[in-house]
Amino acid sequence: MRIPRLGKTQIVFIALFALVAISLLTAGSAPGSFPKRNAVHSADPASLAFARPGLALKVISAGIDSNGVMTATVNIVDGQGIALDPTGTTTPGSVSVACTMAVIPKGTNDFVSYTPSPATSPTTGASSTEVWFDETGTLTPATGGNYLYTFGVKPPIGVDMTATHRVGCSASRDLTNFGYKIYYASSTLDFIPAGGTPATIHQIVVTAACNSCHYNLNYHGGQNIGTDLCVLCHTKAASDPTSGNSLFFPTMVHKIHMGENLPSVLSGGSYKFYGYGGAVTDFSTVAFPSDNGRCETCHDPKYGAQQATFYLTQPGMASCGACHDDVNFSTGVNHKGIIQTDDSNCATCHIAEGDLPFDASIKGAHLNPAALIVDELYWVPGMIFGNLQVQNGAAGQAPTITFTMKDKAGNAIALSELTKSPGRIAAILAGPTSDYGYTSFGSDQTTGGYISEDVTQGGSCDGSGNCTYAFKHAIPANATGTYSIGLEGRRALIILPGTVTQQSTEYGAHNLVANFSVDGSPVTLRRQVVSLDKCNACHTDLSLHGTNRDRIEQCVLCHNPSETDAATRASAVNATDKATPPQSVDFGYMIHHIHGGADVKAYTGASYIVVGYGGSHNDFSNVLYPVMNSSGAAGNIGYCEMCHVNNSEQNLPVGLNAVKMPQSTINPMPRTTADCTACHATQTALSHAVGNTSRLGESCKVCHGPTGDWAVSIVHAQ
Repeated sequence: MRIPRLGKTQIVFIALFALVAISLLTAGSAPGSFPKRNAVHSADPASLAFARPGLALKVISAGIDSNGVMTATVNIVDGQGIALDPTGTTTPGSVSVACTMAVIPKGTNDFVSYTPSPATSPTTGASSTEVWFDETGTLTPATGGNYLYTFGVKPPIGVDMTATHRVGCSASRDLTNFGYKIYYASSTLDFIPAGGTPATIHQIVVTAACNSCHYNLNYHGGQNIGTDLCVLCHTKAASDPTSGNSLFFPTMVHKIHMGENLPSVLSGGSYKFYGYGGAVTDFSTVAFPSDNGRCETCHDPKYGAQQATFYLTQPGMASCGACHDDVNFSTGVNHKGIIQTDDSNCATCHIAEGDLPFDASIKGAHLNPAALIVDELYWVPGMIFGNLQVQNGAAGQAPTITFTMKDKAGNAIALSELTKSPGRIAAILAGPTSDYGYTSFGSDQTTGGYISEDVTQGGSCDGSGNCTYAFKHAIPANATGTYSIGLEGRRALIILPGTVTQQSTEYGAHNLVANFSVDGSPVTLRRQVVSLDKCNACHTDLSLHGTNRDRIEQCVLCHNPSETDAATRASAVNATDKATPPQSVDFGYMIHHIHGGADVKAYTGASYIVVGYGGSHNDFSNVLYPVMNSSGAAGNIGYCEMCHVNNSEQNLPVGLNAVKMPQSTINPMPRTTADCTACHATQTALSHAVGNTSRLGESCKVCHGPTGDWAVSIVHAQ
């Protein structure tokens, strides 16, 4: 056998590999102890010790000298914090660095770039200005193990050396030759070339706010990370030469998130960009998971942005006109005839908050009567359930509940007020908590696994808001364990009655659920699989079914394994829906399939369509899960922790109630199979699950359980 000759670089690598591997083996642990959720967890330990995947970049300092030479000192390390050699000679994988720089001219709050890039449309020939990194710079060793990036371009003549500047750098580390991937990292630094601490800070939205939904905000193939970097290129001067659409950050981001609700899109238009290589990105179908008028979803001070309330105090044509893109400020069309040439007078009419709903204030104008956050609106009376107690809760008995029902001021709400639509109050009885779904509460029961009773029919409330209701249906005589009763209800509301802006709406009470033992055994709560706080990170104030249900412990009472949309499908307005078997609305299956939406549709062709109230057609095939992968694409449905808690995504629900699946060839479908094939919606995946299920049940945990070779944490690794 011929032994190949080794080059100097290979010899260095082998020596380094041996030293690191020896230290690894003597230490007895993998470097960094990569968690299972990290895709490199399953890599060979010796390979990990050698390659040490990952990349971190930090801008240490920056400057502009008297000759206009721009520089940035950067620190480059691997995922374990160990210094890297960018040339790839003494450490695996070469590292490339490119930087950009911009200034905030005094008296403004927006960046002006020093690295503009002329762009020409390949289809129309139109030209525009885009902004990109300076890729002509050089990287040389500096003191302290750092590196000096020297720009290949210079700023315009007359640069204000006393103004706030920001330098942003992006780095990539290529480990593809070692069986890994290309890793990216970004960093920015605000500085004043003449020296001193920047007094002007541009920080309107921070990455943490974006990551409440996107988890891993990155774009352009993954190489650009974070809003503090985005704003350096997405300046007022930048636009797409093909579509003509502005690339200015506030304009672009507002329009993207408004998506399908943009006036221009609703009137038949589209919102597209033509990117690198002519790739077309169409944001016309984007559905914001919260209410479009809730600016605080992104502009929330809790995320740490120093200018989080900027939208309230500094309204402007670029940001406001992005969502309201049917407004023509230069002609006054759709602006009550008011002509606006700049932003100087916007705050004169559009103050932060006025005295009345629907006024011209920013909060008033964005008020959506169909999505009221009741707790935050002092003028909404409110509806509050409290002190829910259960009597006669033993097996075979019809339970009686007592509770309080008052407004936010502590005034009693009359039960008679809720007898007319949209007012209502209902009590839901279900059990056992070990697994809802197949309990029968009587031969007249039309719902699957639960019973819902109208509290206004037979209930009573006194003048202090103390209420009593006796159920008409009994708990089954053979019932065991813990059962649950949940309250739901809503009140009618007329906003600004007697005025030309009067609107009628309704709002709901927060659900209240009581758990009680039917046989004297200890009360056991239902397992917690997901968290409402995690839902509201994207949805802000999740409330469904006409504001009746806003707590997960209430949702699962009805959305159980035996429930389908059969009751509403019979009156479907869509002919195809009416001719199609009922769809499961089990909570686990439904939520997985809804959030999988567009991704599941694209890769498997499966749609999730539910027939709702009044026979409505609800197709979730276009839902795009907002979590981004490391390549900057949304739809990363494998990131289960975005919703799950208590490691529930790893502890498979083997052995729990099977799910009714009238539309499937497997009906009922075993619990784990239903949850997993909601996303893995292929016949192959279903066949795999069926092949590993016997009369004794599913064997999924053997391979996919927490300790399995194909554990969920491993196969969904990022």
